[in-house]
Amino acid sequence: MSEPFSVRVTVRGYETDVQGHLNQAVYVNYAEHARWSLLKAAGVTQAELMGRGVGPVSLETTIRYRHELLAGDEVDVTCAFEWGGGKTFRVRQEIRKPDGTVAAELTAVTGLLDLKERRLVADPGKVFEELAVDPGLFGL
Repeated sequence: MSEPFSVRVTVRGYETDVQGHLNQAVYVNYAEHARWSLLKAAGVTQAELMGRGVGPVSLETTIRYRHELLAGDEVDVTCAFEWGGGKTFRVRQEIRKPDGTVAAELTAVTGLLDLKERRLVADPGKVFEELAVDPGLFGL
């Protein structure tokens, strides 16, 4: 299995809380940034998704905090899609320091919403495959 897609982020001081470590909500922002970066790398833009009448939705996100992050820390945020054949799929992510220390593990249950019908698309993988220049980044 190949390495998952990854993007580097530097923890900014304003993202930390009163204890000096990365605020819990920012972990979700980093994960979202990595997902959109993967979409861009695969050749899928937000405008193309909107033109197709669909948009990604998060249905559930679980975060396991493993190690604190401080202002100035650099982290790599990974992103790997897992397909199960239904309307939803999982996105597994890690936030880790360059030395390999895992700061957090995130798992999201996600889907593609038909923006007109307000229902999940039956085969989200097919939509990504049709739109992507590099569907391999989605594990397709």
